[in-house]
Amino acid sequence: MIVVTTPTGSIGRQVLARLLQAGERVRVIARDPSRLPQRALDGIEVVKGSHGDAEVVERAFEGADAVFWLPPPNPHAESLETVYVDFARPACEAFRKHGVRHVVGISALGRGTPMADRAGLVTASLAMDDLIAGTGVNYRALTMPSFMDNLLRQVPPICDRGEFFWPDKGDRKAPTCATRDIAEVAAQLLIDRSWNGQGHRAVLGPEDLSQNDMARIMSEVLGRSIVHREVPIEAFKAQLLAAGMSPAFVQGYADMMTAKADGLDNAESRTAENTTPTTFRQWCEDVLRPAVMGRAQ
Repeated sequence: MIVVTTPTGSIGRQVLARLLQAGERVRVIARDPSRLPQRALDGIEVVKGSHGDAEVVERAFEGADAVFWLPPPNPHAESLETVYVDFARPACEAFRKHGVRHVVGISALGRGTPMADRAGLVTASLAMDDLIAGTGVNYRALTMPSFMDNLLRQVPPICDRGEFFWPDKGDRKAPTCATRDIAEVAAQLLIDRSWNGQGHRAVLGPEDLSQNDMARIMSEVLGRSIVHREVPIEAFKAQLLAAGMSPAFVQGYADMMTAKADGLDNAESRTAENTTPTTFRQWCEDVLRPAVMGRAQ
């Protein structure tokens, strides 16, 4: 039995689909089971509630062999520890109690870098990894750079003004990955549980790109000029605060973006194992262009 958390999220739903396609027995934890696709409901067990709730994970992890772990976003949290470490504590107790052997979690690049202890959301995510690994469970933290799919949040300015915004210089190259590749790696690890111990697996996409590179590729795929606009970090923070996010979360987000601009995501050496297939151009053709066309209609 494999337990999937966040089964309706951008990564979790793709992990769920791959596990079902492989014929695995799956149980999900869902706050709102009505958001699950009907075709999935026919082949899974559902535990309703939050995977930060001790009673919920107690029921969900009984008899489980493996767990896909991803804390949900909480932009209103009073502290980053609440978002990552505190949220994971009930699950860690349940891992021990029920003898869960394998956990695959979503985390971030940066461990061992000079920025690791001042990278906001990344720092908190690494602390969560340490908490989970400390249970003794076989654990693989999938460590990622920024996601290509994050650009979907910027479909309005891309569509309306031919612009996207990022708090980084346009010419700095860094890895970027697609959520579908993250889901594929996660599903592989959950299905083939021959690995042991605690460690990480980076998911770097196929190439390093700058924001200007991405603007050029978007322009070619969308058939119109798209430009990158650098946002000063203080202006970036002001936008997030205006959107109603908590000061702690906003500062954590800003610290993460500052660390990325300082090279946080470039420290991981690229290998055949951590190079994943979806190019930014392919992602733009498959995901971004339909989203932009849908808004334009």
